[in-house]
Amino acid sequence: MKNYEKYEKGYYMPPYPCLDWVKKDRVEKAPIWCSVDLRDGNQALVVPMSLDQKLEFFRFLCKLGFKEIEVGFPAASETEYEFLRTLIEKDMIPDDVTVQVLTQSREHIIAKTFEALAGCKKAIVHLYNSTSVAQREQVFRKPKDKITEIAVTGAKLAMEFAAKTPGNFLFEYSPESFTGTEPEYAAEICNSVLDIWRPTADKKAIINLPVTVEMSMPHVYAQQVEYMCKELKGRENVIVSLHPHNDRGCAVADSEMGLLAGGDRIEGTLFGNGERTGNVDIVTLAMNLFSQGVDPKLDFSDMPSVCEAYEKATGMPVGDRQPYAGRLVFAAFSGSHQDAIAKGMKYRKERELDKWTVPYLPIDPHDVGRTYDADVIRINSQSGKGGIGYLMENNFGIVMPQNMREGFGYEVKSVSDHAHKELKPDEVLKIFNDRYVNLSSPIKLYEHHYEQKDGIQARVTVEYKGEITELKGSGNGRLDAVNHALAGIVGKEFSIEEYQEHALTTTSKSQAVAYVCISHDGGKKTWGVGIHNDIIAASVAALVSAVNRMLSAD
Repeated sequence: MKNYEKYEKGYYMPPYPCLDWVKKDRVEKAPIWCSVDLRDGNQALVVPMSLDQKLEFFRFLCKLGFKEIEVGFPAASETEYEFLRTLIEKDMIPDDVTVQVLTQSREHIIAKTFEALAGCKKAIVHLYNSTSVAQREQVFRKPKDKITEIAVTGAKLAMEFAAKTPGNFLFEYSPESFTGTEPEYAAEICNSVLDIWRPTADKKAIINLPVTVEMSMPHVYAQQVEYMCKELKGRENVIVSLHPHNDRGCAVADSEMGLLAGGDRIEGTLFGNGERTGNVDIVTLAMNLFSQGVDPKLDFSDMPSVCEAYEKATGMPVGDRQPYAGRLVFAAFSGSHQDAIAKGMKYRKERELDKWTVPYLPIDPHDVGRTYDADVIRINSQSGKGGIGYLMENNFGIVMPQNMREGFGYEVKSVSDHAHKELKPDEVLKIFNDRYVNLSSPIKLYEHHYEQKDGIQARVTVEYKGEITELKGSGNGRLDAVNHALAGIVGKEFSIEEYQEHALTTTSKSQAVAYVCISHDGGKKTWGVGIHNDIIAASVAALVSAVNRMLSAD
């Protein structure tokens, strides 16, 4: 690919190794979550949300369990100003929820922000200015001391306006474009802000370290975060927040490694909505914690509703392969995957396990409001006998003999292949019924009677080639006797190779299902199925169905 030579790394490593985080193997507790869907996410929409949409989505975020929600940039938009005032004046902010607002480090913007915040019970004022080498040189064309002056001036103004505005306010500072800033300078400017705010244990300050543009591999960001945690003044009174974007597709990894490196808080959005490639996806982060036995402190137990609310508010679809939430993320089309899942589910049921270890499924789909029947085993031309057998058993109570599953599986796959589509469970059942169950052509069964004499004597009335005939046969059991009776009219040899039966528990009626395999033509195997209220009738119907399948194949 041409022109790769014009690119070089735009990030900076800490002045000393910061690798304590590599000793940890997982995040042990949920971070403080801050949703920025209504600000960062909303500004990235082709059509931003209306006031009513914002209010509805705010309520939904509260329902999910968010305790901190960035509601906008009130000085930048009349809609966002009105949104914040509506939340405050109509007392729509729950007592345990803190709203957050964004402001540049400029006096008139800070003033407008506090005007919008008047009377807010709890709010975070998020102050920012850009600090990267590229921004300093190309946008502001100012040296470091002048950039620091912007931040310090803004920090002082925030305190002054907070002091004369009714409400309760905490402060947050972001060295915007942190990942393109020398770590030493990032620490310097953040400490200059902390010197103004002087946070305490009762009133902590937030230092946010945004991956405004993702420039490096995640382990670099982790070292930058660890360095900041070590260099920030009064670290015990500082909440270190992370705000990764996804330019390199690594926002989730940045966040997880950043938490290992000392981060306390995550700013992100549902499904990663945001500028360019988006923000970090809080749903994925939270569910990753959940999948390792950590309470994420957010409720995604009804994922279909989360997807619906998100799509309604943003006008954007949740992708079919979106982790944990996509329509197909629990779907197994591969035959080997289906077989492993089916066996894993059976193993779990047999042993009554309380821990989840099913192959190919990192979490139980039920935990996010999905179902096994509709979501896990999906049938197409790539499916296998294990998955098809699992579907038939769990959806319809049909427990096919192991030796029957392969042949039925090929028939189902053939239908899917020729139709070029996925088959729904009812379509698979129809193939089973049409091709195996109670078949009545070319032989139609009318009656069968038995007499115990020299074994079992059977009289079977059938219609074959347009004629109704009574057949007789004897055997060591009813089915064997019927088998011999049918042999007299078929004109070819066959014998019963395998027989199984069970109750059909999925129906309201008390029915039995029988499976018969016959051997013929030098070892060929053909299966038939019978379903009836009477097990003997089901068995005979299964035998007749097998014979009919044999004859139809000739």
